[in-house]
Amino acid sequence: MSEQSRSTGRIRGTGSRRRKPTRRHRAKVVAAWTAAGVVVVGGAGLGYAYMALDGNLSSIDIDAKLGTDRPDDVDDGSQDILVLGSDSRSGDNGKYGEDEGAARSDTAMVVHVDKGHKSASVVSIPRDTLIERPDCESDTTGDQVPAEHRAMFNTAYEVGGPACAVKTVESMSGIRMDHYLEVDFTGFKKLIDELGGVEITTKTAIDDSKSHLNLEPGTHTLNGEESLGLVRTRKSVGDGSDLGRIQLQQAFIKALMDQAKSVGVFSSPKKLYGLADAATKAVTTDSGLGSVKKLTGFAGGLKGLGADNVHMVTLPVEYDPADPNRVLPQEKAGRQVWAALRYDRPIPASATEKSAGDKGDADKVVE
Repeated sequence: MSEQSRSTGRIRGTGSRRRKPTRRHRAKVVAAWTAAGVVVVGGAGLGYAYMALDGNLSSIDIDAKLGTDRPDDVDDGSQDILVLGSDSRSGDNGKYGEDEGAARSDTAMVVHVDKGHKSASVVSIPRDTLIERPDCESDTTGDQVPAEHRAMFNTAYEVGGPACAVKTVESMSGIRMDHYLEVDFTGFKKLIDELGGVEITTKTAIDDSKSHLNLEPGTHTLNGEESLGLVRTRKSVGDGSDLGRIQLQQAFIKALMDQAKSVGVFSSPKKLYGLADAATKAVTTDSGLGSVKKLTGFAGGLKGLGADNVHMVTLPVEYDPADPNRVLPQEKAGRQVWAALRYDRPIPASATEKSAGDKGDADKVVE
């Protein structure tokens, strides 16, 4: 089964370009761009709440941190957004593991919106991918962190925060990221609860002690806690690696998109405000999206996107012969994927057909 057909598998559910981790770390979905879409449902209807909601947002000046040594900023109307989920265990997230003062980007997606804003391609980057990490500046001490050969992808966020994650993705892809979005455990759960849950149908039982999810086969409306469990699940999917979990995450995001479009917020100002409040508290953005006005303007350009015109793939990878718990990018296939985004073209199916990431078997778990 192809990645595209799998990513559109049935999980039913509810502008222009701008110039000390532990083994318990588990990924969470990073549907921050969907959250941004929720924020703008109703458009100008949020105007009265701009001031209150602005206070919810956190932002980072990525441009100032990275300077001019970046890929060209091509002004063709398309947009590229790095969407991350970090696994910080601080604050309310502490129940998901021990806080050791560091965080990793255990979920990472490059979202490319085409120049007509009619379709999008999403490339998930497995956290265990061994890459050439560029030198970065620590976002805690300000010291330079030297480049590293065969570094796990998710260590970029750990050593240098969002700016290093962006720099690493730009180094891998040759594509300048226009925007950055990040969402956390607690914000994700609250957003799902505000939406009223997401409905999925499971083909087989899911019993994963690590993600604390236990579901019998059948149709379920998952609340925020259960949804978080689903997107952290790996033991019940394929070989239990991160690759199968990525497929669950991709399918869940599509269900979340459908749910966000179906909640009827136009008829309920209270519902609209509740969603906007949860969404703005959930995300951290680059400074270009660091206000509700900017965020709604950006997300307003994505309102025409639906699950059917979003194509999701995993970066083509193969298992590392030296360590089966790590994966290596398939260089030729990877170049095809990044070239498709760079030139605003669909990702060819041939680019992922031999990838280990195409064998996660999530379609055997959920419809």
